[in-house]
Amino acid sequence: MSASDEALLDRPIWSALTTSQKHLAEGGPRALRYPVDMTPFADMADMSAASFAALGDLMSGSQVAVLFTPEPVEIPAGFKVLLAEPGEQLIGSPADTSLRDAEIVRLGATDVPAMMALTELTKPGPFAARTHELGTFLGIRARGELVAMAGERMKPGNFTEMTAVCVHPDHRGRGYAQALLAAIARQIEARGEIPFLHVFASNTSAIALYQRQGMRIRRRLQVTVLMKQG
Repeated sequence: MSASDEALLDRPIWSALTTSQKHLAEGGPRALRYPVDMTPFADMADMSAASFAALGDLMSGSQVAVLFTPEPVEIPAGFKVLLAEPGEQLIGSPADTSLRDAEIVRLGATDVPAMMALTELTKPGPFAARTHELGTFLGIRARGELVAMAGERMKPGNFTEMTAVCVHPDHRGRGYAQALLAAIARQIEARGEIPFLHVFASNTSAIALYQRQGMRIRRRLQVTVLMKQG
């Protein structure tokens, strides 16, 4: 893997929407976004006023745009910042781990209500009605209830992002997150792709977990959530 390949991850949203997921892209040459019922992620060709105007044209009502950028974003008039925090981007192959008392299952459209309930409880990041269509999602159930899950989201070039890694508070400490992360990574690698993920820099416990599994911090990115004003 060359440095030029990894450079796609500096602007993962733009890279995904102009490579492997360009069939999902909404917008034009200055601003692109995913369908809002999949994820609120968007990005621009640059930080010019014209590009921000193009981004604004894609947004309506109370819709938000979530940007992942190498540097902090300077927001022009007409937008409101709802969140601006640093995040770490990790890359690598999480080590395999075994489960004694649980089975990993594939999740689908019929599981969406349970997936949305779990993500609403655990807050791993944006999860919408069609997020599961971005890639494979795997889960663990206990007494019929979905208690842990993880899946795939952005696909910039030959990289695939692991996302929505979450475990119900009553079922933590059993290795579910590690097992799901490893299972998702194995299927990504089976396609000849490279797994990576994002986590807020403040979430030091999750970062430590990912590093223990063998992932490395590649770089810090800025996460900015915008809303139009007026």
